[in-house]
Amino acid sequence: MPSLQKTSAPRDRPQGRARTVIPTHRDKVAAAGSELIGGPYGRRALTGTGQLTPVRVIALVAIGMFALGMVQKLPCYNWAWFRGTTSQYTHACYSDIPHLFSGRGFADGLVPYFDRLGGDIPFLEYPVLTGLFMEVAAWLTPGGGDTMQREQSYWLANAGLLMVCAAVLAVCVSRTHRLRPWDGLLVALAPSVALTATINWDILAVALTGAAVLMWSRGRPLAFGILLGLATAAKFYPILLLCPLLLLCWRAGKWRQYGAAVLGAGGAWLVVNLPVMVLAPEGWKQFYLFSRHRNVDFGSVWLLVSQRTGVTITPDRANLYALLLMLAAVAGLAYLAFTAPRRPRFAQLAFLIVAAFVLTNKVYSPQYVLWLVPLAALALPRWRDFLIWQACEVVYFAGVWMYLAFTASGNKQGLPVDGYQFAIVLHLAGTLYLCAVVVRDILRPEKDPVRQDGSDDPSGGVLDGAEDVFVAGRAAHPVRHAAPAADDGRRVEWGTPGEQGFRG
Repeated sequence: MPSLQKTSAPRDRPQGRARTVIPTHRDKVAAAGSELIGGPYGRRALTGTGQLTPVRVIALVAIGMFALGMVQKLPCYNWAWFRGTTSQYTHACYSDIPHLFSGRGFADGLVPYFDRLGGDIPFLEYPVLTGLFMEVAAWLTPGGGDTMQREQSYWLANAGLLMVCAAVLAVCVSRTHRLRPWDGLLVALAPSVALTATINWDILAVALTGAAVLMWSRGRPLAFGILLGLATAAKFYPILLLCPLLLLCWRAGKWRQYGAAVLGAGGAWLVVNLPVMVLAPEGWKQFYLFSRHRNVDFGSVWLLVSQRTGVTITPDRANLYALLLMLAAVAGLAYLAFTAPRRPRFAQLAFLIVAAFVLTNKVYSPQYVLWLVPLAALALPRWRDFLIWQACEVVYFAGVWMYLAFTASGNKQGLPVDGYQFAIVLHLAGTLYLCAVVVRDILRPEKDPVRQDGSDDPSGGVLDGAEDVFVAGRAAHPVRHAAPAADDGRRVEWGTPGEQGFRG
């Protein structure tokens, strides 16, 4: 039965000197990888001093990796986007951006949502804030030259704006956990970010979501809501974060803060969408109609099932199956939120809800991995697990382009159907593996790398250190504030900052 017993550690515990967590001191994979740049961080070194603070280093690394991703697109930029279809797949450098410059009317000066397009899609099929981003990039694109030159310029204009988003994202993740700035390197160095950031415009919504999570971690629920509403105006998935936040605020009794977040999100979303909804309703609806009627497509579990069984899964049936599975996932999150021995961290449940959406969606475009990268870095800042997942995603990235090359080429050069199905399974398995480890850390908080120094929920804002007011199951029993043991054998006293969290 639910209980009103307070089970969290009080916030007025004796506080010691908070110290920045250095990954190379606690993570064996990070320590081994650091040999490439001179070895682990010295134990007597001072962090956060001088010009190259952790946040600045991470921002520079993110920009450098983004630039490498642009270099990876050079074969397409120089010729493959414009000379047939197969070459852009065999070089794994495809991008929607140059193709949609002409295909969605930006080259002709058409106004998104207001001016009708030719072809099967009558209006731009992207959310309003993304459409505005695309239009701004079109304004920055020079008008002279032939179509190829203008499409190249449009891609460069977008790449410059998206690079800013990538840097903002890495900085936001770095600053979310105050004592763990180096976790932002997981985002900055993620190969999937470099490979997919300029395929589409998803990183705009991802950066806004990262900024929203940062605001929540600072105890600013209204700012969180506003940024989350803007992110949802650029892509649908960020609104999902309100679901785990509801469960956590329910357990902690933080209804006023949750209400502020919801009002901020709804208000910001309306401010962006309402003008287009009123003035161009047909164009505004196109994104939602397109999402509803879109066929089962690349990377999804539904495509895998359809190809293996030979049974066609209609869009309506896939929508129904996905909805049912998402409802089951929400029920599972609720169980975790209310029965876990310690209240789950916000980043943990946020990652799980978005991962469930990715796994059940009708389509998994390669750039959708961007949705998960910052949440994974916050939910599970363990380099081994993160790199295993990233390896699976890189294999899928290569697999989808080789499969498209196989289907588009007359001589069938590329990856056949069986090989592509293996790539889908690997993507699904990698994401499920990361979900399983996060769930393990929720059920056994002493295994959580973020909590091994005694922290509660550094990204939780008003939830950090808050007392529980609604719990169920085993969480309703008196909690043992000391965990059995951390990974290194030391006991952990939850709710205290820094090194004071360890007990010999």
